Amino acid sequence: MSSNIYIQRICEHCNKEFTARTTVTKYCSNDCAKRAYKARKRAEKVNRSIVETERVISKPIQDLKAKEFLSVKEVAKLLGCSTRTTYRLIDTGILKSVNLSERLTRVKRSELNKIMEQDT
Repeated sequence: MSSNIYIQRICEHCNKEFTARTTVTKYCSNDCAKRAYKARKRAEKVNRSIVETERVISKPIQDLKAKEFLSVKEVAKLLGCSTRTTYRLIDTGILKSVNLSERLTRVKRSELNKIMEQDT
């Protein structure tokens, strides 16, 4: 059964004007339909990759938030500052820490939370 409908449309892929024989036609040719499909699949793949990258980036921060005792490097990462600045906060007494050995300084999570509450 053929249709006697002739509708002027604009292709969603190449933006050329064409005559459609149905009311649901979106593309001027099979090639444009295939190219649009590939572009759609490529965009989905890129979006999945972006979401996965964001998840991988945020995972270490989430792991740090779960720990009770943090190293100076981890505290610096959570505060968004350098390790030297973190040591400066410890030396001035703003941030309390425990020296377990010469190279092993730990900060309790509750101490870090107290500092963050004071600022607000």
